[in-house]
Amino acid sequence: MDTPNNHNILVDVSTRFLQSESDPVQGRYVFAYTITLRNDGRIAAKLLKRHWVITDANGKVQEVHGDGVIGEYPYLQPGESYEYTSGTIIETPVGSMEGSYLMEADDGQSFDAPIAPFRLAVPGVVN
Repeated sequence: MDTPNNHNILVDVSTRFLQSESDPVQGRYVFAYTITLRNDGRIAAKLLKRHWVITDANGKVQEVHGDGVIGEYPYLQPGESYEYTSGTIIETPVGSMEGSYLMEADDGQSFDAPIAPFRLAVPGVVN
């Protein structure tokens, strides 16, 4: 089993509601999210794939699998960070996202970098 010191990608998330692109009457709530990845491990690693689980307040689940992020495959040396912004659409004013990135380290090991659950919420809807 690999040690956390060698393979450790930290994932930080910030979200914002895009009111101008949303249409609550039609059940369309658009959110942007900015992800910051930081390699806190000892070995460089490349992001190969992403997996998202997006759940709205009605319990509707969307799963997204894909290669890279926004058309890129970030390669992070120890101590380096990478940031990108993307978006998602749900049918309710509140929801959540979580998932993981499949990484491949320079030592040939593949490992998952988990993305802890985070909330998508229209401001003022949730205290």
